[in-house]
Amino acid sequence: NNLLNRSLCQLLAAAQKKITICTPYFNFPRPVIREVNRALKRGVQIHIIVGDKTANDFYIPPEQTYKAIGCLPYLYEVNLRRFVKKHQAEISSTALQVHLWKDGDNTYHLKGVWIDDLYTLVTGNNLNPRAFSLDLENALLFTDPRGELLAQRQIELDSIMLHTKTLQHYRDLEN
Repeated sequence: NNLLNRSLCQLLAAAQKKITICTPYFNFPRPVIREVNRALKRGVQIHIIVGDKTANDFYIPPEQTYKAIGCLPYLYEVNLRRFVKKHQAEISSTALQVHLWKDGDNTYHLKGVWIDDLYTLVTGNNLNPRAFSLDLENALLFTDPRGELLAQRQIELDSIMLHTKTLQHYRDLEN
């Protein structure tokens, strides 16, 4: 219930056309899920860019020694699969697009939210229940009422999307 969390939810609630969310781990807190669901009902186009489980900081390749922390990428993938399955109709209609980021052995740790052509929130805050209740992170909120940053913003999003695969169906994710 801190200012950053409230601001993020208010931004999602204010979206009229498009939301883009970048997050390394798919484990949204309930208030974020609620606002995403409400935005979909309002007809807002939503893009979620999340790291593939192998681009996760905690991913341990099968040939390396197992550690319990290596379960996290699979847990996040289970969460993502459940979310995509629940929203398969929106995925099929492209109202909701989920993009998996993977670029070789690189990890993905990007966190940010773009709302319509007006707001950009760049933060170190993970969009997960633990961070929502415990972390105190900084964030920068850019507002661009004259559209002066739109070209630069699009170049950045295109660069991020270059290494993504768009999910077409929940079965695209391992069970």
